[in-house]
Amino acid sequence: MKDSRILSSFQELSHAAGARPMTDMPALKQRDVVFDTCQVGVVLRAVVFVQLVVAVAALFGATSAWGWLRLVALVTGAALPATLGWLLVMCAVKRPLDRLVEPVQWAVGIALGAVMALYGCAMVSWMGLVDPAPWLASAAAGALVALVFVMALVWRFKAREPAGTTAQLAELQARIRPHFLFNTLNSAIALVRAEPAKAESLLEDLSELFRHALADTQQAVPLLQELELAEHYLAIEQVRFGDRLKVEWSLDEASFKAKLPPLILQPLVENAVKHGVEPSPDGAVVRISTQRRGSVVVIKVTNTVPAGTGKPGHGLALDNVRQRLTLLHDVQGRFQSALVNGVFQVRLEIPV
Repeated sequence: MKDSRILSSFQELSHAAGARPMTDMPALKQRDVVFDTCQVGVVLRAVVFVQLVVAVAALFGATSAWGWLRLVALVTGAALPATLGWLLVMCAVKRPLDRLVEPVQWAVGIALGAVMALYGCAMVSWMGLVDPAPWLASAAAGALVALVFVMALVWRFKAREPAGTTAQLAELQARIRPHFLFNTLNSAIALVRAEPAKAESLLEDLSELFRHALADTQQAVPLLQELELAEHYLAIEQVRFGDRLKVEWSLDEASFKAKLPPLILQPLVENAVKHGVEPSPDGAVVRISTQRRGSVVVIKVTNTVPAGTGKPGHGLALDNVRQRLTLLHDVQGRFQSALVNGVFQVRLEIPV
């Protein structure tokens, strides 16, 4: 019977919401590796840091501007290949390295720095640019720079863990807003006798939404999963707002496998409903589009904001999304938002 299926959906929802209360949630685990030097942002920062060190160190041995430039070029010829070599090797062995004890990890990173510096010194020596070759000084400098890199990567990893935990806990809190739950349940109660099938579908959407919201994971998920979750949310709000909520989809199947932090798209859609549809007596249009452009996927969430009806928010949801996107993709992930001619748009760019 329809009523029994509705009751079953509601029990499933209650079980999902009660099985893991907020106060009993375990600490969220960081699943990333510590020595992830494969990211573009890490490579850029390392190269810039080494180049700055080279430029400053060259000042001690230069007597003129031209002499300084020559010395910078000479040392760069050894330092740049050594730096890139260190980053490449650490990227290749990052997962085996993470399984070692911490002192061994540090020792491997520092020793590799010395070896790469000797390699760079050998290159400039082989080309006849230095005679005699400063082998000991190169090894010591390489080990010191590698020590700085290892410290920076460890600090970066430790800084990501509380930031990621805070972001996800804030996201869970946003997902379980009491008035959203009460509005949805009231809508279901109103539909139970008049339209039981619609009430059942509504509770199933709510159950699916909570199942994802309470999932204890920080692993990246496919864009397709995020789109499906946003669809469940919009189906719930469609019952509440009716014709006031107009939804338009423009999806590129080639973008579906792109990776996103979990629960990052749905708050953007919720933001569009809250600030576009809810305050407007005539409603608003919410558009969701995805498009793959080469190695980048562009995601847009837009909503119309009728003049005099949109209430400016505090930007907490947008800041949350921006922070979590940066944690996953660093400089390769981009986030932009703007209000232009009565249309508010959020744009995300993520690497494939």
